[in-house]
Parts: sequence; structure tokens; C-alpha cells
Amino acid sequence: MGIHNKTVAELVQGLKNKEFSCVELTQNYLQRIKTSNLNAFITITDELALAQARDADEKIAKNQSGALTGIPYAHKDIFCTNGIKTSAGSKMLDNFIAPYDATVSYKLNQQHLVMLGKTNMDEFAMGSSNESSFYGAVKNPWNQNKSPGGSSGGSAAAVAARLVPFATGTDTGGSIRQPSSLCGITGLKPTYGRISRYGMIAYASSLDQAGPITQTAQDAALVLNAIAGFDEKDSTSARREVEDYTATLNDSIKGLKIGLPREFFSEGLDDDVARVVMTAVKVFESMGAIVQDISLPNSKFAIPTYYIVAPCECSSNLSRMDGVRFGYRCENPKDLEDLYLRSRTEGFGAEVKRRIMIGNYALSAGYYDAYYLKAQKVRHLISDDFKKAFKTIDVVMGPVSPTTAFDLGAFTDPVSMYLADIYTLSANLAGLPGMSIPAGFAQGLPVGLQMIGNYWHESKLLNIAHQFQQITDYHRQTPDGL
Repeated sequence: MGIHNKTVAELVQGLKNKEFSCVELTQNYLQRIKTSNLNAFITITDELALAQARDADEKIAKNQSGALTGIPYAHKDIFCTNGIKTSAGSKMLDNFIAPYDATVSYKLNQQHLVMLGKTNMDEFAMGSSNESSFYGAVKNPWNQNKSPGGSSGGSAAAVAARLVPFATGTDTGGSIRQPSSLCGITGLKPTYGRISRYGMIAYASSLDQAGPITQTAQDAALVLNAIAGFDEKDSTSARREVEDYTATLNDSIKGLKIGLPREFFSEGLDDDVARVVMTAVKVFESMGAIVQDISLPNSKFAIPTYYIVAPCECSSNLSRMDGVRFGYRCENPKDLEDLYLRSRTEGFGAEVKRRIMIGNYALSAGYYDAYYLKAQKVRHLISDDFKKAFKTIDVVMGPVSPTTAFDLGAFTDPVSMYLADIYTLSANLAGLPGMSIPAGFAQGLPVGLQMIGNYWHESKLLNIAHQFQQITDYHRQTPDGL
């Protein structure tokens, strides 16, 4: 097995046993990134990475290392990184050099990890296919004619192709779980507020949540330990102690109560995807879990609710990008109005403009009550469905995506693209933790199993996922040539 196929946990052990140095490990991954044709990276930080690797080797030699010292990773290009371009996949920020570190970046730096670069993404995290990026679409390593999903498609493709041991992602409506499913890896969206959003370029502030994209649940637990926690710089950050998410990975799941929402297994779900998901559920039954049907009746309103709430919030968040203080500025504006108009027209892509316009319309006088206020009321109903369900079950299971990875260019209208998030949006609207784990294959492409837990039950999701990965090997399977 090549060094690049090792999990984070295996790399930690390898560094501890002096099987290789951080510098050797970093050079190996940088070489893989530079010879890859997936377009997974926007920026490669090779000089910084090698400097951090040398520093990590010194820490290890002096027995001053932490749990993840020396482990390479990649950042979704939505996290501010001091002195390094942070573009959010947009022409608007193509020239933006972040003057500070996001809290997630700061925490990883403090623990002496090695950042290899910044990964490609849908522009401002708006998209489900990675095709809205100013830097072009990312290719799925399982089939390069297919989409890796989005918006964290660069991070997911990089982990799936073993260009990095893990990567950060963000999930506003499924943007960690959906690409993880389509690329055959593990992705965790924690409870809203579990990880600081400070320095993470905002799309929809009440929905955005950072999380790890990894090969395994054990790796996700290790990374979550490193980046979770309260942050006084983020008013939406939760004042909760960070538990050790690796402590309960090996607990038995006998007696676990699994709920299968009938709304997730209705029209629109590909038959082969449904078969893979149900086969995975039977594996849990063989381990002593109890399966029951449940209903989430308001989940059918998740798409219209999300596509009111998120655009309203993005239209507000992106209003600061006006060509004045930072970011793209048009050439030779004739006056201030022309500066604003042309800078935003030229700097934003079509999908971002579409969502800004929807948001401005829904928030305008005369429409606020009919759209935004009503969407927030429905959001509460969706949350209440989950609260009711969790009185009788421990975890919701179902598909992540209605299909396997779709062709690049397959969606010619935005609404079809929005439907790709039909099973993931509810968890964001409710603020619940959700996870995608590799569950099998359909038509030769990966299929993820989605698990949604109760608030703050990340350790339970990780435990369930880890137990599944102890008796299956889907998470070990890689695209041809790896």
C-alpha cells in the first residue's frame, strides 16, 4: 500500500514510529497534487507546506508533538489563510490575500499540521456540482466526465484521489455530504455552532457549518477533536466543551434505533442507489440495530424553504463586495454607481447573481412576509419533525443524493441542480449533525449512506460509522490507478 493510501490515523502512527518524516510525507503529496489533472486545487502552497513539515519534524524529534502534528491537509478555499489567496472560487476574490487566519486555520496551525493548498469549490459555495467555480469544474476521480459534487468538490476529489489525507469543507445545504457521497469518502457536517465560522467567508450565516472530509470515521473524529470548540470571535459558536470524539468509536451499537423516513425513499430516488442504501441498513441490522419507518412530513418543503432563506442571507453577506475595500474592481469607472455596478456584474458568476437577485426580491418591501418570514416558519416545522422523531429513534438513515455522480454539464437549468440536495437540506435547516459514509457502488460509482443525528450527537454518528467501517471495506476502495 502506497503511503498516500494511508488514513490519518495510520499516518500518525507512521510518524510516531519514524517510518517516514513529515518532509517526506509532504513531498509525496505535493508531487501527487502537481501531477493530478482533476483541477481540485486553486492554490498549492508548496513552500509553506515544506516549512511547516520541517517544523513538525523538529517538534516530533523533541517529543513536543500533538495528536495530528505533521499531518498534511488541504483547505477549502473559503477559509481565510493569512498571507495566502482566499478566493471562495470567485473572480470577485481572485486577488484577495487574506490578512488573518480563520479560527479553523489558526487551530490547525497551532497543532502544527501541514497545509498543502486551497481546494477548488463552487463560487461562494453556491452549487452542487463544482461547475460554478471561476477556476473551472473539478473532475470526479472515479470518472473524470462526472461531477464530484459541490460545493466542496475540490476537497472531496482531493481526498478520494489520495492527493491529501483529509481536507476541510463547509456544508450549507449538503456541501460536505453530497460530494463525499459522489466521491466515495467520509464527510461530517457537525451541529450548527460546533465549529467556529470566524474567517469562513459567509454564504448563508444561519446554515453554514465547517467540517472534515476524510477517508474514515476514525479520521473524522481525530480532525473534529482538532477544530471543534467555542470561539468568542463567532457569536453563533456554542459554549460547549469539546469531548474526545475518538473515545466512543468502539462502543457496541446493539439496540441502536434507526429511523428510515419514507419521504427519503419515494419518487426521484434512483433504484440502484436505493438498493445500496438498504443493503447498508441491513448490515446495521446484522449488528443488532433495530430499524423502523418514520415520517418527516415537512421535509418535502426543504428545497423551497432553503432557496428562500439561503439567498436572502447571501444577498446580505455579499453586499460588502462592492469593488471599494477589497476584491475585484472594474477598470476606469466613470462614477461611484458605475464602480459598484460593473465591479459586481463582472466579479460575480451567473449562479451567485441569481441567488443575490432572489434574496433581494424576497427581502424587499411587500414580499418579506410572503417569502422570508413564511420560509422561517416552515423551517421550524422541519426542525420539529426531527425533534419528534428523535423521541423514538437514535439516528435517521437514508440516501445522500438521489443519484450517483452525474455528468459534468448535465444540468441545463438551476432547478434541476437544486434537486440534487433534496435529502441533505433538512439537516441544515434544523441545525442537526449529518454524515455521509461510503456504502457501496451503483453503475461503478460510489454511493453514500446519510446519517442524521440529534443535536450535539457527533460522537454517536462517528461511533455508528466506525462500526460499519469495521466490517465493510467501501471506504478503502479507490479509483483505478491509485
